[in-house]
Amino acid sequence: METFSLFISILVLLLLAVIIFVLFKKNQPIEKDDKAMLMLQQQINDLTRQLGDKIDQTTQHSSKMLQDQFMETSRISKEVTEKLLKLEETNKQVVSFTDQLQNLEKVLTNAKTRGNLGEASLEMILSNILPPQSYEMQYHFENGEAVDAVVKIKDRILPVDAKFSLENYRRIIDEKDKDKKLVLEKEFKSDLKKRIDETSKYIRPNESTLDFAFMFIPAEGIYYDLLINEVGTVKVNTRSLIDYAFNEKKVIIVSPTTFAAYLQTVLQGLKALQIEESAKEIRKNVEKLQKHMQAYAEYHKKLGSQLSTVANTYNFSNKEFQKIDKDILKISGKGGSLELEDVEKPRLE
Repeated sequence: METFSLFISILVLLLLAVIIFVLFKKNQPIEKDDKAMLMLQQQINDLTRQLGDKIDQTTQHSSKMLQDQFMETSRISKEVTEKLLKLEETNKQVVSFTDQLQNLEKVLTNAKTRGNLGEASLEMILSNILPPQSYEMQYHFENGEAVDAVVKIKDRILPVDAKFSLENYRRIIDEKDKDKKLVLEKEFKSDLKKRIDETSKYIRPNESTLDFAFMFIPAEGIYYDLLINEVGTVKVNTRSLIDYAFNEKKVIIVSPTTFAAYLQTVLQGLKALQIEESAKEIRKNVEKLQKHMQAYAEYHKKLGSQLSTVANTYNFSNKEFQKIDKDILKISGKGGSLELEDVEKPRLE
């Protein structure tokens, strides 16, 4: 497009040159025709040369643009190929993940395995937030009963139990018949109440427990359903059970998220206790340091006194040395060049 525009411009200039030449020829004597022709020929040659230069420049520019465009196209093609390969790999991972989910579903159909999974989830949250010495898994009481975990807060412990039955919950969701759903709802509430009662038995102040305990539900979805009184699409009055757990049994029902939030509060309390203990230790060390500083001050004072004595002795020796120099001057007529500077005594303040 640029070459075409340049070519049109040159043609217009040539046409103007011809018109000027014709007009010039009409107004000039015949003997000047040859000179005018030479001038016109020169102008045409100059225009032709300029046109050639412009065409070369445009050709080089177009060639560079085509080369850059080809390189950009190659780069984009390479990126597209890489993304397609990644997409293929992602599809393989999705298929693998689907297979793993199916295997997980088979595993979770076993009640014992689900219980172990809940305890593993509980331990993972505890280990991610609290230091190892601040909690204990499978803590045994004096009668031999064991709670899934306890959180150690100074000289007290906080029981945490991961008991929750998933069978009745899933049966309510899967059931289509309304009448059967009502029966399953009663069973679900009864089962949940039993779990609350089982957790509350771990509240034993006489064995250094706090006056409340946590019942850990390892699934956010189930916990949310309990809060909104809904299991699947069925309204279930679970709010009264949550109130029953807290007000009557001193049991706080928690999910992984809310449990982590509670533990953060506990962690801040533990840090405050550590700071208090550290402050006591620092105070003891400061007192020891003060005693050391006093002993050092006395030693430093003694050292200053000794240095003062040494300085006095040195200055006295210097004066005696100068007397010797004067005696040499009297005997030989030469001397007086030996001078030693006095040393200042250290200031004892």
